[in-house]
Amino acid sequence: MVNRAKIKELMNESACSHSKDKKKGEGCDMPKPGMAAGGCAFDGAQISLFPYADAVHLVHGPQTCLGASWETRETLSSYKGRDHTSMGFTTGITTNDVIFGGDKRLSDSIDYIVEHYTPEAIFVYSTCVTAMVGDDIDMTCKLSAQKYSIPIVPVHAPGFVGGKNLGSRIAGEAVLEHLIGTKEPEFTTPYDINLIGDYNVTGDMWQYLPLFEKIGIRVLSSLSGDGRVGEIRTAHRAKLNVIVCAKSLITLCRKMEETYGIPWVSVSFYGKRDTSFAILEIVNALGDEALIQKAKEVIAEEEAKLEAKLFPYKKLFAGKKAVLNTGGNKAWSIASGLQDLGIEVVATSIRKSTAEDIEKAREYLGESGVLMKAPASEQAKVIDQFGAHILLAGGRSLYTAIKKKISFIDVNQEKKVSYGGYEGLLNLAQDLKCAFANPVFANVSKKAPWDIQS
Repeated sequence: MVNRAKIKELMNESACSHSKDKKKGEGCDMPKPGMAAGGCAFDGAQISLFPYADAVHLVHGPQTCLGASWETRETLSSYKGRDHTSMGFTTGITTNDVIFGGDKRLSDSIDYIVEHYTPEAIFVYSTCVTAMVGDDIDMTCKLSAQKYSIPIVPVHAPGFVGGKNLGSRIAGEAVLEHLIGTKEPEFTTPYDINLIGDYNVTGDMWQYLPLFEKIGIRVLSSLSGDGRVGEIRTAHRAKLNVIVCAKSLITLCRKMEETYGIPWVSVSFYGKRDTSFAILEIVNALGDEALIQKAKEVIAEEEAKLEAKLFPYKKLFAGKKAVLNTGGNKAWSIASGLQDLGIEVVATSIRKSTAEDIEKAREYLGESGVLMKAPASEQAKVIDQFGAHILLAGGRSLYTAIKKKISFIDVNQEKKVSYGGYEGLLNLAQDLKCAFANPVFANVSKKAPWDIQS
């Protein structure tokens, strides 16, 4: 069942810089009725755990809950076995289950999954209906785990408890309680790290993992992009936790530091500056002088190659201005990449950003930059005010760009190209070049034939 004390704890994270007043115990704003629309806790939990392709993700609830959340992001995986995320699993509870309880249906569903799919683990997600009915998924999962000797993890993130951010935190709690520390790795190195919060959308992780290999850093486990259940069970033996942008999992890192003595750093791999800074943060935290020197050599080599390739793009982008309307940490991380390409970012959206994200956005954009709290209504005015040349946002903002007769790029999770790491910055540069040259935007910027005076 939903633990109110746990929800309160997650909403008042001591390691979070945006807690309002730690002395008074004030944390994040509690969700208000209706505020979960557009992304509930159940969505957030699935987004965080769904990249585990070797696990089955079982939704204990009505079939509609599965349909609303299944494959919400293009999180790529290199898993060679059967990718269970290509299928949707649900108990599909009925009216009778609401009246008499759905525990038996859940148990039967787990039996069927183990028999036909043999996953490495099963994540069982409670939903609004089953949480309100009071199904005891903890006991059902515990008995089934004992029966089959595989982790069967209850995830208590029904949609009504809050938004996606809270759901991600709940997912981290479930992994910490039921997976981390339950298996020993075959071997360890002094340079083992855990990647926390990079979901490998469009392969972002694969842009910077080769850099780690060059330097000598080993990724012991990932939560959760391209992750494996067996690896996350060994995460307690890592020397460092690396949060990649996603501050929602900061509670997990704090508790791992308290329990296992693993320090953590928070970094971003968008843009040249932040990628280089992230690598240095990691090696400095690991504290090995030879590793630090090797990292500096790799950074110098990669930056030199990158600058040579970016030279023609920077000439093309000279004088260009951009408006950025995306969410969370991307308010500043993508802005960093744009600035590395010589584009002035005149405004960014902070609607879904934490206080720390907002501080970084202000740092990157400067005092003259606009931090949009209501981007849907503000972005058109900002485009006119600053004479912006391009809007980078989610697909729904395309029509704003067309109306304002400027170029557009979709940079939300639906994008098909990675912008992570040094190579990702080249991808962003190429997409910007194509957007500026796109004949569609050139045509909409012209006057209609009937408006042209003869």
